[in-house]
Amino acid sequence: MAIITVSREMGTGAYHIASEVAQKLKYTLVDGERIKSLAAKYSLTPDVLTMVDEKPPSYVTAEDRKRAAALNVIELIILELSRKGNVVIYGRGGQDLLKDCKNILRLRFIADFEERVERFAEREWIDPDMARSLIRRSDHQRGGFTHFYYDRAWDDPNYYDLVFNTSRLSAPTIIDCIIAAAKEPSIKDSDKSTVALIDSAILTKKIEAALLNAPFLEDYRPFSISVQKGAVSISGYIVSEAQKKAAIDIIKSVKGVTSVTEDIHVFDYKVYKERM
Repeated sequence: MAIITVSREMGTGAYHIASEVAQKLKYTLVDGERIKSLAAKYSLTPDVLTMVDEKPPSYVTAEDRKRAAALNVIELIILELSRKGNVVIYGRGGQDLLKDCKNILRLRFIADFEERVERFAEREWIDPDMARSLIRRSDHQRGGFTHFYYDRAWDDPNYYDLVFNTSRLSAPTIIDCIIAAAKEPSIKDSDKSTVALIDSAILTKKIEAALLNAPFLEDYRPFSISVQKGAVSISGYIVSEAQKKAAIDIIKSVKGVTSVTEDIHVFDYKVYKERM
């Protein structure tokens, strides 16, 4: 149940390559359209999906937390598709979302900036100056998403198995290389621990989404959550004993949770801030 993840700069031609690889390997391509087609099943509206997809989350206001919860749901969709194996995950931090799995081929696509501008302007029939602006914005958003959500540099080559410069290599050459790498026994063969790891990640995302969506946890900030075969360990801070109890009850109500161990400290930061 091999899994291929794709990280890309805008204008590199990575989507065409990822689509061709998925087709040749008979893998499922998990891209924006696939996620969009499943969004309604997970109660995600098209507007919310557009608003949060591959953008850094925030947790300041209730609306921010709803957006962060929606991002968790997008990741839940990706995880549940990945559980079946033989997928190509296009963007959306797939390599970090599944970082503990051993049967993943992590790809990164780059290209010269001006060549990216030319490709994007030609593809979208827009002015090159507008293309430059949109590409810079895209790079900033995707880099910010990875830095904020996974605490690493988006362009660090150490997080990828193969980095392709599409300014130097042709698409057919890159596709052949990826297909050969995907057939590497250490990647292609099923890792017995992969399903269990993904199941734990799925349950974690369900817990995070439930907490972020709870209207009475108005001052909730994400806990550290660890899941092992349904046993949940949580730690962090919350503003009152009542909200602490409510948070624990929410976690216990999530299907698949068998036990909860907590190290949650009550700390009303608002009162502390007013005293400063």
